[in-house]
Amino acid sequence: MKSYQDINKETIDKWVEEGWEWGRPISHEDFVNAQNGVWNVFLTPTVPVPHNWLGDLKNKKILGLASGGGQQIPIFSALGGICSVLDNSSKQIETELKIAEREGYKLDALEGDMTKIFPYGDETFDIVFHPVSNCYVEDVYHVFSEAYRVLKKGGIFLAGLNNEINYIVDDEEREIVWKMPFNPLNDEKARDYLIKDDAGMQFSHNMTEQIGGQLKAGFTLLDIYEDTNGYGRLHELNIKSFIATKSRKL
Repeated sequence: MKSYQDINKETIDKWVEEGWEWGRPISHEDFVNAQNGVWNVFLTPTVPVPHNWLGDLKNKKILGLASGGGQQIPIFSALGGICSVLDNSSKQIETELKIAEREGYKLDALEGDMTKIFPYGDETFDIVFHPVSNCYVEDVYHVFSEAYRVLKKGGIFLAGLNNEINYIVDDEEREIVWKMPFNPLNDEKARDYLIKDDAGMQFSHNMTEQIGGQLKAGFTLLDIYEDTNGYGRLHELNIKSFIATKSRKL
């Protein structure tokens, strides 16, 4: 039987080939604009990350964690960052390498599973940038613990988090139909639903896991904002289903 990690890898590779929004890289014009100070990056669907969350990136060592696809890392490279990216999708890594070659910057791009030990030494990075993706991971504490390990003291962890709201409702987002936690490894009905919807293996995580998990890993929470899906009934009602956090390793 395939692991849920392998299922997710194959699913996201397929999405990228089909034109997935989060697998489409920035243009050369976007790269040049970033070099000239005009840029945005996203941890969640619609709200740009405040520039002061990142600060001056020149010569900063940055890890894009599950951040392949040529959207954020090229921006950070244009701003002078020394970038690495770890992503379980071979297609997302392939795109990263193509954009790095196109724009002429060096990039350490690794295909790898963030549910395993990260392939980096202790205190390697100044920033870990982690867009919404831990909904594809059963144990989020491992992700936070490893992010803490590879960050330098004083380093910044930026994370996009999917709250439980997206997992409680039906497809039309009108009725509450799912019991939490949503875990296809423990619920055959949830697994069948995800397979039918070609959605990969996804897991709900509450704030105890996601905010509390960062604190237990050793992080200090510095700032936070919320976001919507960007489409659908929950979005139309301005119901926030995503959270972005800025945390520091002291």
